[in-house]
Amino acid sequence: MKKILAPLAMALAATTGAQAATVLTVSSWLPPTHTLSRAQKTWCDMLQAKTSNGIRCNILPRGVAPAPGTYDAVKNGLADVSYTVHGYTPGRFVLTQMAELPFLGDKAEAISVAFNRVASKHPEFAAEHAGVHVLSYFTHGPGMVFNTKRPIVKIDDLGGLKFRVGGGMVNEISKNLDMNVTLKPAPDSYELLSTGVMDGTLFPAESTDSFKIDKIIKYATTFPGGLYNTSFVFMMNPNTYDKLSDADKKAVDAVSGEVAASIFGKGWDEVDAKAMANMQKNGVQITKADNSFVSAVTVRINKLERDWAKAASDKGLKGASSVLSDFRSEIAKLSK
Repeated sequence: MKKILAPLAMALAATTGAQAATVLTVSSWLPPTHTLSRAQKTWCDMLQAKTSNGIRCNILPRGVAPAPGTYDAVKNGLADVSYTVHGYTPGRFVLTQMAELPFLGDKAEAISVAFNRVASKHPEFAAEHAGVHVLSYFTHGPGMVFNTKRPIVKIDDLGGLKFRVGGGMVNEISKNLDMNVTLKPAPDSYELLSTGVMDGTLFPAESTDSFKIDKIIKYATTFPGGLYNTSFVFMMNPNTYDKLSDADKKAVDAVSGEVAASIFGKGWDEVDAKAMANMQKNGVQITKADNSFVSAVTVRINKLERDWAKAASDKGLKGASSVLSDFRSEIAKLSK
């Protein structure tokens, strides 16, 4: 009997051990091939390697909600882990628009790490994310202007065209440049441009490949430091985080923060470079905004920094102007 029970006990022990391993449900509203989906997988792989019981990620084949609903999907427990664009829910986030201002930098990794570093110093940023546990903040690469109609070499060229934007600060930038814009999620871009509903879009270089518009777009304009940026939050359901053991929480924390920001940002820089090469191959006419164009844009949008500082102060961020200066300083250090 003992010889029979011993293997049974071992099997039960193994089963119990297997059940003890935590499985995180991970959602992405972008395709598995997109750099953000791949970054999530990298984060998952790092987390599994750091935990003794091997926390695993069940990466879903499609998102549990459309992009604008992802924040609430994580908050409500439909997924344990995901990311979203702050601007997809207008009016909800103010402080994070700091990372969406013009001319911040030319590399997503530097901006993302700086963003996470500065935001993490100020609990007001986390407080703005009620209902989720923030794993990291990050951004995409420098924003560009794309269109199907004509070269954009001066502000006046922006008039008369219809542009898709993702919301947040880019919406305010567009208004101040007298652009005709419509707020739509990035995945809608192919249909909007291919059918002529929109003439152009504001995107980082990467998105021309990711959203299959590389052969639709005819003209692109770049700006030193980017015309705008887009802020993201990488997040976990708070109940999921709270239920983790202390050791597992420590492992999650170790691969989050600046580590995760670097993963997301570095991946974006790599695909931005690839997309720029593809645009040249496809004959997209790329214009680099000259000093005159940049100066004209600067005059129009200068007040946005002051507006952000006031709005952030009204929402409780102390010394908002100093926080923004600290952010720019960190970007400069990390860009060297």
